[in-house]
Amino acid sequence: MQINMPHIIRLAVVLSVIGLAVVGCGRKGDLDPPSAAATKGGDVSKPTKQPGTEDKKFLLDPLL
Repeated sequence: MQINMPHIIRLAVVLSVIGLAVVGCGRKGDLDPPSAAATKGGDVSKPTKQPGTEDKKFLLDPLL
């Protein structure tokens, strides 16, 4: 089986797009620990704000 140049270029583009999509996922930094209220039987479905932290808005937040 012979692979020609357009197939190699197409494969490189597809792998690059997949790589960029995987690298771009998530937020930078450590995971936030659960609050004390959430661990004592509170509602764990709603995240609580930690003192001194500010939630920055992100372009794709409305999609989540």
